Amino acid sequence: MESTKLHAAILSSPGMGHLVPVLELGKRLATHHGLEVTILVVTTHSSPAESQLLDPSTAPKHLRILQLPPVDISSLVNPDTKIVTLLAIIMRQARPSLRSALCAMEHRPAMFIVDLFGSEAFEIANEFNMSKYVFVTSTAWFTALTIYCHVLDKEVEGEYVDQNEPLSLPGCKPVRPEDVVDPMLDRTNQDYYEYMRIGVEYSLSDGILMNTWEDLEGTSLKALRDHKIMRSIVKVPVYPIGPLTKPVEPAGPNSELLEWLDKQPSESVIYVSFGSGGTLSAEQTIELAWGLELSQQRFVWVLRPPIEGHGGSSFFTSGSGPDGTPDCLPDGFLIYVSFGSGGTLSAEQTIELVWGLELSQQRFVWVLRPPIEGHGGSSFFTSGSGPDGTPDCLPDGFLTRTHNVGVVVPLWAPQTPDCLPDGFLTRTHNVGVVVPLWAPQVKILSHPSVGGFLSHCGWNSTLESVSNGVPMIAWPLYAEQRMNATMLEEELGVAVKPKVLPTKKVVRREEIEEMVTIVMESNKHGRKEMKERAKELKNSGKNALSKGGSSYKSMCEVINKDCQLRLESHKLQALQQ
Repeated sequence: MESTKLHAAILSSPGMGHLVPVLELGKRLATHHGLEVTILVVTTHSSPAESQLLDPSTAPKHLRILQLPPVDISSLVNPDTKIVTLLAIIMRQARPSLRSALCAMEHRPAMFIVDLFGSEAFEIANEFNMSKYVFVTSTAWFTALTIYCHVLDKEVEGEYVDQNEPLSLPGCKPVRPEDVVDPMLDRTNQDYYEYMRIGVEYSLSDGILMNTWEDLEGTSLKALRDHKIMRSIVKVPVYPIGPLTKPVEPAGPNSELLEWLDKQPSESVIYVSFGSGGTLSAEQTIELAWGLELSQQRFVWVLRPPIEGHGGSSFFTSGSGPDGTPDCLPDGFLIYVSFGSGGTLSAEQTIELVWGLELSQQRFVWVLRPPIEGHGGSSFFTSGSGPDGTPDCLPDGFLTRTHNVGVVVPLWAPQTPDCLPDGFLTRTHNVGVVVPLWAPQVKILSHPSVGGFLSHCGWNSTLESVSNGVPMIAWPLYAEQRMNATMLEEELGVAVKPKVLPTKKVVRREEIEEMVTIVMESNKHGRKEMKERAKELKNSGKNALSKGGSSYKSMCEVINKDCQLRLESHKLQALQQ
């Protein structure tokens, strides 16, 4: 007998920023709305973070995760292919596998949901007679710009970034030229045409789901629904169903970091992270370090190696799993080496452990503490380092020989990396922690000692901050993050941002110090208002998702309006068999 439970299929494009909200949508449909859900995932590589997220054993009942076979796009792209075009090509090439996967399902889905890069799969939804929706994992304001872009293309001459006036969006806040999304920066690039195509195809759906909620973006949502011009272009209902955010991560090797946070005063720590794909230049990294130090505020900084050029250059290659394993390491065995917050080895034992790891040829993450003779105990580094940065307690050249397979993390008292000012870690060791590559972000933002977040304003990170009532320093790098930063500061009142975009010029230490002080010190003008507003949005987001809340009812409307007839048909067929 065929199942009478309503079945929804959700298609996710590559990238952690897309996969996380899609998984949360699937979980919510399965656990709160009683649907059977299949998530179909297109991936570019199997990173530790993705492998953990896609682990079937962690999925709730009635949620199945199916990874589609990898597609070969080597002949279709080149090193200059930009991200939207790259994603469009990947999703286009994945359609045959998607069709085969749907054909093989015994219980065919009645509802088909794609993320913002999967709209070309609507033709497959039509073949299977499924209702079809697009899930925009960003703001309603961004959605309005995406849908209206093909109109702006006819109205605006020259490059958008060269305009003297903001770009008008009917019923919405205008978009300043410097805030336009990355695909609109060059109207001659294929990325721009793919972006326009996506916006046009949204109106071919049966509805647009968005990871936002009524209290957060009332103006833009009203424009999409009610403004005469915008409504005539959108054509389909819009459903705010957020905030859908990643749950608190399980405890991992960063437990020492969390123990450090436990010892800090309430709301005294600023968390600094630029997401899984965000990087800074070497010069900007130095200025940020000085700004944090000059502010004299407690901090946790997730540090990535500086990269010159575009801030999103590591979109597909960065990130890490819940054990802190960098995604840039190859798949395979990895051993985590740590002796806790107070454990140390002798110099001789440290040398032997080093050679053992190197000779094993296995991948590793090692939290290294300075060796001391006698009883194991904690101390700060006082040793020097070799030409390649190898601490004196390690064999010469060890870091050079093992850099492709191992990560040495001197978490509490390391030699200062070359990308930071000399002595920075020594001078700030009482107030700050620098964590290489990855930290449990949701757990940090939900910690009572955290009072601010310096963020790249990716929408997932933004929602995680807002959902925990944490004010922000908005530091946009790529994609739609400039729009997000403007909304956070000017409309929501929960952030400050640099006077000039970080992508335009280096933000100097004095301005960074000022922004950190504004967000973190209670006696500074505006800090109290930001904190109160952040807490209001935290509560409103929680209420929106609760039973009877605006986002809960919006999701119920999707299910009831577009799928009730199909569900009744399934029940009737089951009774007749």
